[in-house]
Amino acid sequence: MDSNVTIQRPLYLGIDGGGSKCKATILDANDNLLGTGIAGPANPFQNYQQTIISIVESAQLALSDTNLANSELNQLIAGIGLAGVNVPSIFNKMSQWQHPFAQMYLTTDLHIACLGAHQGLDGAIMITGTGSCGYSYIDGQATIIGAHGFPHGDKGSGAWFGLQAVKNVLLSLDGIEEPSLMNQAMLAHLECRTGLDLVEAVAKKPATFYAQLAFLVFDAAVNKDSLALTIIEDGASYISTVGRQLCDKHSFRMSMIGGLSNKIFAYLDQDVQYKLSLALRAPEFGAVIYAKQQTPLGR
Repeated sequence: MDSNVTIQRPLYLGIDGGGSKCKATILDANDNLLGTGIAGPANPFQNYQQTIISIVESAQLALSDTNLANSELNQLIAGIGLAGVNVPSIFNKMSQWQHPFAQMYLTTDLHIACLGAHQGLDGAIMITGTGSCGYSYIDGQATIIGAHGFPHGDKGSGAWFGLQAVKNVLLSLDGIEEPSLMNQAMLAHLECRTGLDLVEAVAKKPATFYAQLAFLVFDAAVNKDSLALTIIEDGASYISTVGRQLCDKHSFRMSMIGGLSNKIFAYLDQDVQYKLSLALRAPEFGAVIYAKQQTPLGR
C-alpha cells in the first residue's frame, strides 16, 4: 500500500476463487489498491470446507498486507466470485455461510472475470486456464458456453491438454501413435520409466495435476512435434469456435484470460484473434466492481 494514499472508506474485498487458488484484493472506495493475498483452492463444488478456509485466509492475508491499524474482516464489503456456484445447490449453500464480512455479494468466477476484463461494462471472455469456457454478460443477461468440468468437458483447457498428452504418450509408447518428444519429457517430469509407471503416476489425479502437464505439449510443439501440434490445433479449434459463437450473438468487446491464454493465442483462427482485446483488470478487481454495483452509494 502506498503510504501517500488517502484512504476512502468503505473498504471492499474482491475474491476470485477457483480450483487451484483463491486470490483476494482490498480496495478503498476510490479504487486504491491497499492489499492482496493468495490462499489455497476455493471451488465449493469440489470442497466446500476448503473453500471457506481459503476465502478467510486470503482475506486475512490481504488485510495484513494493507498495514491498516485496527482493521478487521467485519469492516470489509466482500464481492466473492467462485467456481462451482453456477450450480444452484452450491450457490444456495455458499449463500447461507455465516461469513465474517460486513456484507457479502456472491456470484460466479465467470461473472467477475468478465466485469474485470471490461471494467464493469458489457462484454465477453474466453477462459483458458485449468478449465475452459466462454462467457458473455450483455444487458444483464449471462451466456455460458462450456464450463462443464473436467474430464467430461473443459476442452482446450490446461487440464484437457495435460490429459490428451498422457493419453497420446501412452499410445506412442505402445507404438500405436507416432514417436513424440513428449514421451521422454513426460516420463522424466513424472519420474517414470515405463508406460505402466505413467499409468500409476496419473491415476485418480485432479484437474490441477493434469493442467500442470500442459506445458509439455506446448514445449514439444515449439520443436514441431506433430503429435503435440495435433493436440494443440484440436484444442485451439474448439476455443476459436467458442469465441466465434459468442461474437455471433452480439458485437462487443471480448478478451481471453487464464494461464494458457498467451500460449494458445497464436493457434487460434485469425478472425478470432482479431476480435480479442486485452483484459483491463484481473477477476478479483471484477469482484470489487460487482460488490460496488450492489452498493452503489457505498453504504
